[in-house]
Amino acid sequence: MYSTQWCGYCHRLKSQLDREGIAYEVIDIERNEDAAVTVMQVNGRNQTVPTLVYADGSAQTNPSLAQVKAKLASL
Repeated sequence: MYSTQWCGYCHRLKSQLDREGIAYEVIDIERNEDAAVTVMQVNGRNQTVPTLVYADGSAQTNPSLAQVKAKLASL
């Protein structure tokens, strides 16, 4: 999950994923310039978080827990 420390949507999604026992890695785009570039490529030059990038290369921006679970089930 690409995130920032101050992002409320990121904190909410992290809490939901934790509650569901879904593992994830957090990459702070304010501390990692390459991560910021990746997020901008996915989001039309915007640094929108949370952005999740999956093993198949697909991405979701600010997804709901249901969307994350559905995507994980499809992988």
